[in-house]
Amino acid sequence: MSVRLSRRVQRVSLSANAAAKSRATELREAGRDILDLTTGEPDFDTPEPVKQAAYAAIAAGATKYTPTPGVKALRLAVQRKLAAENRLDYPLAGIVIANGAKQIIFNAFAATLDDGDEVLVPTPYWPSFPDSVRFNGGEPVLIECGLEQGCKLLPAQLEQHLTPRTRWLILNSPGNPSGAVYSQAELTALAEVLRRHPQVLILLDELYEHIRFDGRPAQSLLNVAPDLQTRCLLVGGVSKTYAMTGWRIGFGAGPQTLTDAMTVVQSQSTSGASSVGQAAALAAYSGGLDFLAEQVATYQVRRDRLVQALRQVDGLDVLEPQGGFFVFVRCAGLLGRLRPDGLRLDDDADVVAWLLEQGVAAVAGSAYGLSPWFRLSIATATDSVVEAGRRIANACEQLR
Repeated sequence: MSVRLSRRVQRVSLSANAAAKSRATELREAGRDILDLTTGEPDFDTPEPVKQAAYAAIAAGATKYTPTPGVKALRLAVQRKLAAENRLDYPLAGIVIANGAKQIIFNAFAATLDDGDEVLVPTPYWPSFPDSVRFNGGEPVLIECGLEQGCKLLPAQLEQHLTPRTRWLILNSPGNPSGAVYSQAELTALAEVLRRHPQVLILLDELYEHIRFDGRPAQSLLNVAPDLQTRCLLVGGVSKTYAMTGWRIGFGAGPQTLTDAMTVVQSQSTSGASSVGQAAALAAYSGGLDFLAEQVATYQVRRDRLVQALRQVDGLDVLEPQGGFFVFVRCAGLLGRLRPDGLRLDDDADVVAWLLEQGVAAVAGSAYGLSPWFRLSIATATDSVVEAGRRIANACEQLR
């Protein structure tokens, strides 16, 4: 007897990031010299005080079920963090904790979308955005934001795509995969459009909020348009800033009607997040950001070295990231060229396959809704990033 799968699950796909990571790992385990630039995971370790807090929680017996919306002490810490770092005030009831930021986003869509509701998704996008929408019955409306506009949504595009069926707009800054960061003026212009459409909720994915280059300060839509706070869900977490990807702790801050409904959704899926993970996150949010400047400086050095190398390569156009962990590269100039073995590069998947043959694992831009591009992670050793740039240049030189 075959298993009949739901239409819902057939609307989504396995993460292309995970698939690329898995393939790179297979090749490395088989003895191939592969530089893995697929994953946005800090190569720095979780800060020692955070790990010590987790050990202490285990020793103290804090290993039981947790409240579904999160441990109160952690929610209070997030409340203080939002006030101090983001200049935003939220009541405690408007803050919820989940098993990573991805679950926050999924819960929000599960709590608000009915079949056929539209969610505006600027492309390039993080792949979980449209698939979370589809899984919850909504329709992602993809808005292409190409190189010429810095991979950022323009007010005219937003106005053009808003309809009575629009339920959400997603804004991701700093962006994954683009590294794009919206300026104060750009956010102000988008806010002017949104004020004319009060039925639209706004999801602000700011997971990379502190990974910003060239001295750019953290800036949110809510800092320039505080009147929109009752319509916004601010999404954050400890994974990127504190190198805590495996701890699986994210938060959402928004209107209580929404956060209450998200808590209901979570109560029937995973219930509360890990007690030990929440103890660690509490230590992270209570310990300050003194360690971060050195890490961001390291990421910026990697960005600069990789961008400099790739800008010398005929056929590539590089978007210099303003934040985040990635360098996003347009490879339209390589299409139609032939590999030394005679195979033709017809799309970005072919380009990424050729780079993998030359020892660099990347992710095709089609995974992010924009082709022909590819994404490279700078969240790996500086020497590996520099060598990857050299290998990519050499790979392109071999094409004819």
